[in-house]
Amino acid sequence: MDLDATLILLGAGLLAGAMNAAAGGGSFITIPAMVFVGLPSIAANASSTVALLPGTLASAWAWRRDYRALHGIPFRIMLLISFLGGLAGALLLLATTSRAFDRLLPWLMLVGTLAFAFGRPLGAALRQRVRIGRGAVLGAQVLLSVYAGYFGGGVGIMMLAAWGLLGDLDIKAMSALRTILVSAANFVAVLCFALAGPVHWPATGIMLVAAIIGGYLGAILASRMPAPVLRGFVIVFSAAMTAAFFWRAWA
Repeated sequence: MDLDATLILLGAGLLAGAMNAAAGGGSFITIPAMVFVGLPSIAANASSTVALLPGTLASAWAWRRDYRALHGIPFRIMLLISFLGGLAGALLLLATTSRAFDRLLPWLMLVGTLAFAFGRPLGAALRQRVRIGRGAVLGAQVLLSVYAGYFGGGVGIMMLAAWGLLGDLDIKAMSALRTILVSAANFVAVLCFALAGPVHWPATGIMLVAAIIGGYLGAILASRMPAPVLRGFVIVFSAAMTAAFFWRAWA
């Protein structure tokens, strides 16, 4: 790997780690960076998931004292769904052809960008009008866990929006639950990607180390910069990347 590619991956890993620690949306940085340095899109997606996993696991550990059951739904059930859904999503990705994923990737990025930009206000608006049962939440969790294993952009916000339809939430407890369930889906997906071989390990190793450093710096940044500014940066950047990938796929 040449020096230019290494510097791009280092910079993307630092920025993605900082974004995940401060506001989320790191995969909107890592996947385009890996594609830019020459990785096929499926390998870029798989490698990005591996590179960002240590950060999500560290966040899950940091939240460990705040986990709560979701309105009477046992934690072990949600965890099992997340493991199995992440596995299904990873296997689905491995079964997707590179050509098909190149066409699908910009749509996935668009969904993730819209979820990141509007998921919270939309969830709050729906909570005022809609209430659903635990069965519907479990069904949504299955779909979101598959999405997490397949791509995962914005999935944490999607989970919070779906869970909010049960009723009032303890946002701290739900943030903790979201973190561990997303980590579970990503963990099993990483195992599949590592065994099946689409991971580009040199690029992944560079980005993984940079993302860990970026995560530490991002936690410091988050304490000093207003959250709306950070979220605004993520939304603008991910929208630009989504447009670029649409152009790449269809031009």
